[in-house]
Amino acid sequence: MPARKNAIWRLLSVLLAFSLLAAACGGDDDDDDGAEPNTTEAVETPATDGVAQTIAPTDPPETGPVAGGTLRIGTEAEVDGVNPTTSALSAPGLWMGITVFDTLTVYLPDGSVAPYLAESIEPSEDLKSWTLKVREGISFHDGSPLNADALIANFESQIGAPLVGLAVRPFYEDQSVEGATPAIEKVDEFTVKWNLLDPDANFPASLTGQLGMVASPTWLADSAAADGGLDQAPVGTGPFKFESREQDSVTRFVRNDDWWGIGVVQDDIYLDAVEFYPLTDTEQRLDQLLNDDLEIIHTTVSSAVSELEDRSASGEVQAQFDDSTEESFAMINSSVPPFDDIRARQALTFATPRDAYNEIIAENVNRPANGPFTLDSPYYNPDVVQEADDPDRAAPLVDEYCAERGTETNPITEGPTCTDGKINIELQWSGPSIVQDRIAELLRDDGWSEFFNVDFDELFQDEHIQQTALGQYNVNTWRQFGAPDPSRDKVWLMCRTAEGISLNWPRFCDEARDALIVEADSGVSEERFIELQQEIAKSMNEAYTYIFFNHTIWAYGYSNSVQNVCGMTGVNDEQLRCNENGRQQVRHMWLAEG
Repeated sequence: MPARKNAIWRLLSVLLAFSLLAAACGGDDDDDDGAEPNTTEAVETPATDGVAQTIAPTDPPETGPVAGGTLRIGTEAEVDGVNPTTSALSAPGLWMGITVFDTLTVYLPDGSVAPYLAESIEPSEDLKSWTLKVREGISFHDGSPLNADALIANFESQIGAPLVGLAVRPFYEDQSVEGATPAIEKVDEFTVKWNLLDPDANFPASLTGQLGMVASPTWLADSAAADGGLDQAPVGTGPFKFESREQDSVTRFVRNDDWWGIGVVQDDIYLDAVEFYPLTDTEQRLDQLLNDDLEIIHTTVSSAVSELEDRSASGEVQAQFDDSTEESFAMINSSVPPFDDIRARQALTFATPRDAYNEIIAENVNRPANGPFTLDSPYYNPDVVQEADDPDRAAPLVDEYCAERGTETNPITEGPTCTDGKINIELQWSGPSIVQDRIAELLRDDGWSEFFNVDFDELFQDEHIQQTALGQYNVNTWRQFGAPDPSRDKVWLMCRTAEGISLNWPRFCDEARDALIVEADSGVSEERFIELQQEIAKSMNEAYTYIFFNHTIWAYGYSNSVQNVCGMTGVNDEQLRCNENGRQQVRHMWLAEG
């Protein structure tokens, strides 16, 4: 790693111990240790034609509820803790999170949002304030009461966190300014009010994910006093309580006999315990499922997706598939040379071997993506086409760029922007991963190397994400977008999140696009909302900061012993969304043999 990067890393090492609240992945959909720190999401993208989300299990439960047993889940990666205000909650972390914490709101299968830990949530007339009342009589696992003070403690921890706060602070008035409207206010013992910077008709969807997980305020304070030392032992209100954790081996949660949802959302909790095993090797995860050493796995690796399809068709396992959630792409940092020049971004786009990527890496299992929406989404813009595989258009752009700016310095490589008529760049990805290595080599050898001198930088996932947030990259591979309500993806796109330590990873500011995003949140008609999302997708395409490869398929494999796979209901006995971006609730499941 260049000396400049090391200096920055040392300078920010304390800050970067905190998590990114991101629906993103340091890597690609076929990365064996990929994971996607996730934020909040709303209205569901419609099901797809090929690999569609399945809302119900393939077969109904073979038995009635059976008490007992331990459900073993194999996840794609480990996480650095399970603190919703500070930890890097990727898909595995979010899965652990919804096991021990309850969220304030939840998704229904049609993409609408319903109160859950909240009893009610109502907007002001201008949609800039939202008032939420939590259910009374609920306690955290440590006996602390769930009340307005607990909600305020959680929010203040999130908004004050160096990196998690990046997803929160831009959407409220600057609290350091005297006279600023408080971001959150206590109304009464069980009620709070959020005061937003802009109208947000879809704010309740923001509480279905990490921002909506409510942790014990006592535990939050104790963990902060211990410099995050208790982040490995989460305390929530959820159906399972933390029992033990061995980093990189297993995390165990046990049944919460005092869970508020017993008799409210379901008759009982049937499992004795849930164990999470981080297994970055996809084949190992799949083998352990087939050998009955695990009951559930998730994956985005194309070969494993295909095998789960075959195995479920033959009745060996149960499986579900969903490609409506995330996209896989190369992402370009537009803030520094050479890619602060659109000609360099266009040249890289035209030189990208996208067809080879989808054939060789994705094995033609995933549907190619033209942007953040699937072909059958109402937000899909048919006029937006992902350009690639067009090297003839790249050549003159590279010639022009190198002639005009070839002696400038690329701050990432610390060398000139051009050498011998080619643009010098660095490709960064998360590893170690055999698949990611293959992706890097394919992008370089089958397309980019004709016009670009490409250095490689493989980093552990947490450092890869942190370097991306700092803007310390030229181009990388990534997995993101696909929020059920696309308005929830605004945190990755707006000018207000593009500076400093950034969540607008390409660091591209387009005020016209910001105006579209703000209008989409203002309570417009459904027809206008669709038009706005299509215009936003067009602006993303024209900026040349993303090179979309395909739509990620999240596949879930279940042992045939797992019953009631998608039978989760809410407080009004409504069916809830089964799974989302690599995780799902398990509190309603049971094992046929107990």
